[in-house]
Amino acid sequence: MVQSVKYDLVASLKERLSSAKAIVLVDYKGINVEQVNQLRRNFRAGEVDYFIQKNTLIKLALHDLGITELDAHLTGPTAVAVCREDEVAPARVLVKFLKEVMEGAEFPSFKAGFISGQVYSAEQLDALAKMPSREELLAKVLGSAQAPITNFVSVTQGIIRKFVYALDAIRKKQADAS
Repeated sequence: MVQSVKYDLVASLKERLSSAKAIVLVDYKGINVEQVNQLRRNFRAGEVDYFIQKNTLIKLALHDLGITELDAHLTGPTAVAVCREDEVAPARVLVKFLKEVMEGAEFPSFKAGFISGQVYSAEQLDALAKMPSREELLAKVLGSAQAPITNFVSVTQGIIRKFVYALDAIRKKQADAS
């Protein structure tokens, strides 16, 4: 009976982890229940699946998926943040939570992450979370691409405006002379 429950848990975990673009292991010790609930709400709002499970069951599910690189980090209290859409979302949500709710406390903290087939350390995840989002980067690139065109239009409008003012001044001078 106990074995079948564990098999079901591993199958459920495997299903949750199978289509993930990002798997981030989080050390959640040092936070109270209210803070954990707030963290869960933040993850839910960021479309991130956040759960706590035994390390051995997580390890079995990851091994079934062919991911063995995170084994060394599956010690102590471990929560898992999984995102199927945005690779950076779990890291970004946790960093924002630490900044706003925990006011710079050390916990919860990153253990490691598995993003697009690569293992990321806690420092790398922190740096990744502080990078601008994809949309922000695209907006900056678009703004940079538009800047020369905008400047060119401004310069040509300035020339045309000065020409119109000069013609108007000539017209007024001729009107005054007559």
